[in-house]
Amino acid sequence: MEQFICNSCGKKYDITPTIWKCECGGVLNIVKDTPKVDIAAWNNYPNSLWRYFETMPFAKDSKTWKSVTMGEGQSPLIVLDPMEPNTYVKVDYMMPTLSFKDRGAVVLMTKAKELGVSKVIADSSGNAGTAIAAYAARCNIACDIYLSDETSPKKIAQIKAHGATIKEIHGTREDIAAAAQKAVDEEKVFYASHVYNPYFYEGTKTYAYEIYEQLKGVPDALIIPAGNGTLVLGAYNGFKELFENKLIEKMPKIVAIQAANCAPLMSAYEDGLEIAEPVTNKGTLAEGIAIAAPARSRQILEAVRETNGLFIDIKEDEILSARAMLADKGFYVEVTTAANYAGYLKYKKAPDEKIIIPLCGAGIKSK
Repeated sequence: MEQFICNSCGKKYDITPTIWKCECGGVLNIVKDTPKVDIAAWNNYPNSLWRYFETMPFAKDSKTWKSVTMGEGQSPLIVLDPMEPNTYVKVDYMMPTLSFKDRGAVVLMTKAKELGVSKVIADSSGNAGTAIAAYAARCNIACDIYLSDETSPKKIAQIKAHGATIKEIHGTREDIAAAAQKAVDEEKVFYASHVYNPYFYEGTKTYAYEIYEQLKGVPDALIIPAGNGTLVLGAYNGFKELFENKLIEKMPKIVAIQAANCAPLMSAYEDGLEIAEPVTNKGTLAEGIAIAAPARSRQILEAVRETNGLFIDIKEDEILSARAMLADKGFYVEVTTAANYAGYLKYKKAPDEKIIIPLCGAGIKSK
């Protein structure tokens, strides 16, 4: 029987459609060994993130994903500027719903379909909700998405187009999550959370596998946005699996980016804390990382520290300036993604340091 294990107290649970956190309040991980990475097997699968299917915790004869996939993954890795040949952008907005969240959503919804789920509930600042809504539609699963009443109208339109029911909540990102969790518990349905459900991270870890293939090795540093940590933890887990399989000789440094107006992880890192203390979101254009109380803060901080990484915080004017600079290079990104490039501009890189920056969301998603 597949099981979850609590990251805080170690209690194990059988995986069911309604389990989403430990009774102690802790977040859950999947009970599994490090997968054996068989590179030769990758070409047995389509050129999508499902290339790495055998590293994911599904039964080896499972075919469910074949009816769910929309070809997500395998996004281009491009030198950003000929003057900086060791700096690459990974264009993860070239996905079915125009954001990297498709990586996690397709794997999570494949699991939901395997479990026979008939309805899911998710909360989001926008992109994860869009991705869950799209893949729920692929699975013929009913879907409620809880969002802020201030979410970009373009993201709301995208979610509605996939047939999901939108629940607009007035309040903080944490208020929205609380409303969704209350509904999940009352309705006893599947919580398709990109924060709490660890199957989401089985999708985002493919970011690391793709980079390994595209570079034929490992970068020195990854610039990654850090709100709930879905890409930080995915990239860390993916490279750790490659490292433990002796396919790479070092872990890339994780340089995690936060908006200065909502930076609980940065504060915890600087203060040497193991868990981030909640902060007040003072308001940031980078809505995708405006997370005042990240549920997996312990794991995010561990990932950054274990790779000798660091946190960088970005001011609002730096975000807008970086967005314009990326557009000048041909990349039109949403505002949150621009924070990544702003972080890169502040990062004191070594000569010849090989760095990758994710372009997480398309510019047409922003207000």
